[in-house]
Amino acid sequence: MPEIVNSYTQSMPKVTFIGKKYGDEDRVDGGFGSKWNEWLQNKWFDTLEEAYGGREVSQQLFTDGDAAIGLMRCKEGEPFQYWIGMFAPADAQAPEGYQSVDFDSSEVGICWLQGKEPDIYGKEDRCMARLAEEGFKIGTDDENALWFFERYVLSRFTPNEQGELVLDIGFFLE
Repeated sequence: MPEIVNSYTQSMPKVTFIGKKYGDEDRVDGGFGSKWNEWLQNKWFDTLEEAYGGREVSQQLFTDGDAAIGLMRCKEGEPFQYWIGMFAPADAQAPEGYQSVDFDSSEVGICWLQGKEPDIYGKEDRCMARLAEEGFKIGTDDENALWFFERYVLSRFTPNEQGELVLDIGFFLE
């Protein structure tokens, strides 16, 4: 059973998320792993980094700002959105074939979920509950949509001796 091994808040400056948007129709066996494989095979993260000046630029945005992101949007009555991409500087332009979403500066609540694949996926509710227990209120955007993300930090998302890795789950806070 995956365990939340760390939780904290972090400041995120105004950023642009650049990536590709998927929906429930893009799931294979319930998840988006096949899309992640497509990204890695096609080196689409390299294209993003080149578009806004390289990994060093994203590393300077905020702690773990250079991580690959699975960004999600939920709103009752609207289709679920799952984006794969990266956070970039606010003035970054999406290269051809990519889309972008702008986010104002904000506080984000982060949980580190440690466990084995595929058990670590789909545990956002547990992370949301943990942040609420710690007194944080999850925010929504101007359209009352909930945005949250998986953050794949390579130094943590690498299996340890027990085959466990850490997936960051982040929520924008009020």
